[in-house]
Amino acid sequence: MRSIKGTLTSITVLAFIALTVTILLMSMLEHERLYKKSVINDLDSLSENMSNDLIPIIALEFNEIELTTMLLRLDAYKNIKVAAIYDSEWNSKQVYIGQSLSQQNSDIKSYLPNDIQSLSLGVYSNKDNLIALKQVGDPSFPQGYLLIVKDARKPLNDSNLSLIVNVTPIVFVLLIIVLYFVLKIQGDLLLPLNKLSKLANLVTKTQDYSVRFDFTGKSEVKSLGDNFNNMMATIETETDKNEKYTRRLKEQQKTMQRLANFDSLTGLPNRSFFMETLRLELAKAEREGINVTLMYLDLDGFKEINDNYGHDVGDGLLIEIAKLLPSFLRNSDVIARLGGDEFLILMHKEPNDYELEEIANRIINGLNKPILVSGWELNISVSIGVAKAQDSHFNLSDFITNADIAMYRSKMAGKNTHTEFLPEMMEDKKRKLQIANSFIPAIKNNEFNVYYQPKVNIDKVIVGYEALIRWTSKELGFVSPAEFIPISEKSGKIKQLTEWVIQQVCKDTPTLMSLHESGLKIAINLSAHDIKRASLLDFIKHHVSSNRILPETIEFEVTESAYLENFEEADSFLTSLKNFGCSIALDDFGTGYSSLGYLTKMPIDTLKIDKQFVDELEVSVQSTLITTTIIKLAKQLNLTICAEGVETNNQMDFLIKHDCQQLQGYLFGKPEPLSAIMSKSQNA
Repeated sequence: MRSIKGTLTSITVLAFIALTVTILLMSMLEHERLYKKSVINDLDSLSENMSNDLIPIIALEFNEIELTTMLLRLDAYKNIKVAAIYDSEWNSKQVYIGQSLSQQNSDIKSYLPNDIQSLSLGVYSNKDNLIALKQVGDPSFPQGYLLIVKDARKPLNDSNLSLIVNVTPIVFVLLIIVLYFVLKIQGDLLLPLNKLSKLANLVTKTQDYSVRFDFTGKSEVKSLGDNFNNMMATIETETDKNEKYTRRLKEQQKTMQRLANFDSLTGLPNRSFFMETLRLELAKAEREGINVTLMYLDLDGFKEINDNYGHDVGDGLLIEIAKLLPSFLRNSDVIARLGGDEFLILMHKEPNDYELEEIANRIINGLNKPILVSGWELNISVSIGVAKAQDSHFNLSDFITNADIAMYRSKMAGKNTHTEFLPEMMEDKKRKLQIANSFIPAIKNNEFNVYYQPKVNIDKVIVGYEALIRWTSKELGFVSPAEFIPISEKSGKIKQLTEWVIQQVCKDTPTLMSLHESGLKIAINLSAHDIKRASLLDFIKHHVSSNRILPETIEFEVTESAYLENFEEADSFLTSLKNFGCSIALDDFGTGYSSLGYLTKMPIDTLKIDKQFVDELEVSVQSTLITTTIIKLAKQLNLTICAEGVETNNQMDFLIKHDCQQLQGYLFGKPEPLSAIMSKSQNA
């Protein structure tokens, strides 16, 4: 390990060297500047004298002997590379080659400027050379020109090298002197620290914390010694505590290892532990050419239990299920909690189809019984997806995904069942991914349209329209809203769709209003995701205002379940819309939660009777009773009532007889684009 003394010595020496080199470089730069200035002045004087001396020679018609004699004067200057004399038309009359070039047999043309006529008169630097170009004779009537090229780099380098050679011995001697004094001073200053270091090494070897450092020197070292002594005393008193802490840490380490591998709520292996186990099993199965079976379990209705009974009861239910599940499995099967109400089961070896069916049915039947939690009898069911490793080519991520897809097929099949993954199920997943990835391009390519379905009063006069989005994709063809809207919600793209519909409806509303004498309300549907976004309120206000629409013209429909999914957020958002002037309609009333207790708290204007009740009017006693009750309830609360899905005259007559104020359905008109509505209006 490097000592402080060595570090300080190195820093001092390096600093001295850096300072010396800096001074030397600055000296060389200044030397170079002065040298260039001197050489330029000398070359200027030389070229000026020679140009004056050339006047009588050029007057004698460029006597070659005289020109040669004149240029040979440059032999006294060893750094001259080339020189040339030109007549007034820039024709070369005589060329001189310096001693250095003649020895090297260099090509003289490479040292002469390419276009001499473009050069300026005077002396200046050009790369590593100095060039002097002088005019011979009167400036108004030049008789010729003199060009001299001098090497500026080599003599400068020689001079710098000489400077370095002469200075280096002096620097070396100074470095030795500095190093000597630095070591001497450091030795005196660091002696107490060395003693303290030896004492610390002694404590390390003997574990004797009773030793003390005794020094009466400079205040800094004495302070360090006092601190050392205090530290020894503290360590001596803390030794017993450390032993206790060590024992406690070992216990905590065991706890942490358990927390890292097991779920803190249920005690089952957790996701990370199970995934690592599954990864190893897949690698082994692939090497040995055998299969691995995985079960993906998801509890049905668990969210409702959390909502209705509280999360403590929900956690208690998960604990009870974690206790029950092993009793339905074989001893070697591995079960883990994936998260929330989802569980994974790694089947030992590969059960045959009969065994797999039997195990799945045991789980389904075993959990489909009342479970007692905190005094509550809870009814729960489970949807199971089964996947085999060979279908995923032993890829861990695909293996889990396949089981997840199969589990959702069980959900779609009515829940409380199990489904084995089949490769063709991936096609459904691929279509969903394709739809999810096509929303943004579809908006850009104008593939979406808004269709409007009329709402009429008891006199069959149109009093409003419901805006419904339709999609005809260039790649997928017609895609039903029942298919793409749930995908847009799950993929997070519902925001873009809702904003597109709002923007389009605001553009179309003035046209729709102009086609009818009485006032209309145009209804726009909002999802559960939309009413959680406070920023959507500003978006709505902007487009309503920019299209000069009265807020009272726009009605927003939200389903009962979406409203109650997050009542406080939804209530705040819809109250703000109502304060802005828009109307609020509660759609699908009576099909979701029992929300009579919330009904008086909601800022709604209209109740919509769901189509499933209208379809069974005077067919199902229960549906008929529910419909009439909803109408009476709406009247008592001073709400407008609208029945959707009206398709027959009998349904219309029944609803009008029982004071339903608005009707909507195919009996009065199917959803149509704005262009079709305009065409009908023109033909009427």
